[in-house]
Amino acid sequence: MEGSLTRAAAQDGPVAAWFEDPTTRYAHAVLGDGIEAGTLAVQTAPAPDCRVARITLPETEVFEDIAPRLADLDGDGRAEVIAVHSHRDRGARLAVYAVTPDGTGLGLAAATPHIGRAHRWLAPVGAADLDGDGAIEIAYVDRPHLARTLRVWRYLPEGPGQGRLTEVAALGGLTNHRIGEAHISGGLRDCGAGPEIITADASWSRVMATRLEGTTLTTRPLGPWTATTAAAALACRQ
Repeated sequence: MEGSLTRAAAQDGPVAAWFEDPTTRYAHAVLGDGIEAGTLAVQTAPAPDCRVARITLPETEVFEDIAPRLADLDGDGRAEVIAVHSHRDRGARLAVYAVTPDGTGLGLAAATPHIGRAHRWLAPVGAADLDGDGAIEIAYVDRPHLARTLRVWRYLPEGPGQGRLTEVAALGGLTNHRIGEAHISGGLRDCGAGPEIITADASWSRVMATRLEGTTLTTRPLGPWTATTAAAALACRQ
């Protein structure tokens, strides 16, 4: 699907991921066009191999996301794939997929619980070792138009292609998406003192920088919110 291709510079394992099989079977349109994806595809090796593994969801589910994200969550040198997976009746959850050992398929490695209600969504921020403990955390905003709550989950590996997501911190009053926008604002930065999560405040008036310290999220304003100031914050110019 156009705009969904993600590439990773990897020596081993997934090097690219994208969405396929556009569908309108989930009538939410939070990202603007009402078209979601039915299949996640991952190129599992660079050229000349170029093998592609896929996972196709049942009719009750879609990938309600802009693009998959590639990140090595378990430290084995091979990327896992992070995507928003929505169910017709239970809403969105954050899902992590891993390539099967033979490199031909994709399996669900871990997932957060579904939000619990149709047409309730979450907007990913990114994945990094946010508190410096050696484990990778994944951050997202839970219901960025309603709850506006930043949540951080830690990925704990439990064997090849398997893991567990444990919530470690949450903080209200932050958001990174407005209904109908085909992009997610903000992201992660590291300006030399460790990773920070860049979002807007709940009213879209300020750029906010948030850190994970133990099980606590602390946040501070960086300046008024505009697309320019948000980009400057991500580039460590603010």
